[in-house]
Amino acid sequence: MAGINKPWVRVVFRRRVFVISVLLVQILFITFLIAGGSLYFHYLSIFLSLLSIIVCIRIINRKEKPAYKLIWIFIILLFPIFGGILYVLFYTQSNPRKLKKQIAAVDRLAASSFFLPGNRLPALLSNNREFYTLAHYLQEYAGFPVYSKTRTEYFPSGESFYKRVMEEIVKAERYIFLEFFILRQGQMLDPILSILEGKARKGVDVRVIYDDLGCFMSLPTDFKNYLWQRGIKCQIFNPFKPIFSSLQNNRDHRKLIIIDGKTAFTGGINLADEYINAIERFGHWKDAAIMLQGEGAWSLTMIFLCMWNLSLKEKEKFDSFYPWPGTPTGPANAGEGSPLDGECSSESDGFVQPYADSPIDDENVGEHVYIQIINNAREYVYINTPYLVVDDNLLSALTMAAKSGVDVRIITPHRWDKWMVAITSRSYYRQLVMAGVKVYEYTSGFNHSKTFVCDDKIATVGTTNLDFRSLYLHFECGVIVYRSNSIRSVKEDFLNTLPSCHRITISDCSRNAFQRMIQDVLRLFAPLM
Repeated sequence: MAGINKPWVRVVFRRRVFVISVLLVQILFITFLIAGGSLYFHYLSIFLSLLSIIVCIRIINRKEKPAYKLIWIFIILLFPIFGGILYVLFYTQSNPRKLKKQIAAVDRLAASSFFLPGNRLPALLSNNREFYTLAHYLQEYAGFPVYSKTRTEYFPSGESFYKRVMEEIVKAERYIFLEFFILRQGQMLDPILSILEGKARKGVDVRVIYDDLGCFMSLPTDFKNYLWQRGIKCQIFNPFKPIFSSLQNNRDHRKLIIIDGKTAFTGGINLADEYINAIERFGHWKDAAIMLQGEGAWSLTMIFLCMWNLSLKEKEKFDSFYPWPGTPTGPANAGEGSPLDGECSSESDGFVQPYADSPIDDENVGEHVYIQIINNAREYVYINTPYLVVDDNLLSALTMAAKSGVDVRIITPHRWDKWMVAITSRSYYRQLVMAGVKVYEYTSGFNHSKTFVCDDKIATVGTTNLDFRSLYLHFECGVIVYRSNSIRSVKEDFLNTLPSCHRITISDCSRNAFQRMIQDVLRLFAPLM
């Protein structure tokens, strides 16, 4: 690893300083243009004011979350000349249409390969009609099938996850795929890379995707080349460019480890030392992940391959990675008696339904999963989330469930990594607590888990936080488990965490006029956090 262990200053002050400098130059130039231009050129001021009016009309008619419309209109009201041109610069320097077409093309190629022989949805619903709306939506509309013949294992900490990952990746025979938002050299990542290098030398297909902004301050600029030189194929998702662009907001927040298409991990855990408490950043780091072995792992494999294929001119054939004899069948309604049915030998541990979310397709899959779980709850719904910055839909679902007698509990961190997000999250406490939602803060440190568990029947573990950025701007993924042993593990983990938490009361939510004003302002800007 010596080749990439450069001093921190050299790691950071290269492309990072250049990018930040160019962004600052753009801000200064736009400010000078608007301020100076409107001062000396009366007609420019009139033109920009008209532009702001046109932009407001455009914003109102866009198919977008009301919170995003509100913040842009507020900015334009605050800066009637500056705001309109800022919006135009922000949305016209990117090319989301091109990316949307690329994603749609990959999704079309991948659609049939997600489905294994046979349709598991009828078997799931035969004795579990309460799952109909969610399972049907994900399979028939979003394109993420239900799978059986899958064993699940839940990890209530980064340490237990890491131990299992190290045990599984050494077993790889064909390929190992990694996709992460954050990679950081240290006690967690370095041993994994050593194994990956050894596997690559033996002919195993090793691939890594990491988000450029997520690793902006944690990896050397030549890390991609370092991996390629050691036989590890690497792609950087959405390279961060020094321009104002809405696409800079769309980050790859997924965490995936795939082994031969038969074993897959996902959850909230990145490959950095704080996630296994090898170093302390915000107290004890509480996190969660899940492993799938069997049919369900193939879905997460496909999710990775779709992302990998985005940047390839010649798209790879998904079926060539199929881990069992034969190939996936195609349509979901193929009969259970298909000759290939049963090639996966894993024992069934309930049903699983992995899913992915893309900010480009205007379909908020992660939000729909969460809302459906909340709306279908009859006894309880327990939620872990590091951030609690939600729109009216989720806020209404949570409060209505509590008012209807459902035991709704949410654990958030007590020690936060972002103070503005912390203040904004706490601005929701009073409304939730008054509706009967039990809100807790994890006092031992930072709770980074993203889990829902409901009525001992259904749970989801994944990468999606309860905030605008994660729900609407990032590429995310998760796994729903139905009637599985892991559901009990998710519930027990939540209940075992409660003794390390402080329950928020109405008195904790009391605020003076200044605090209310700060929270109201930050809540207005919540979509940008």
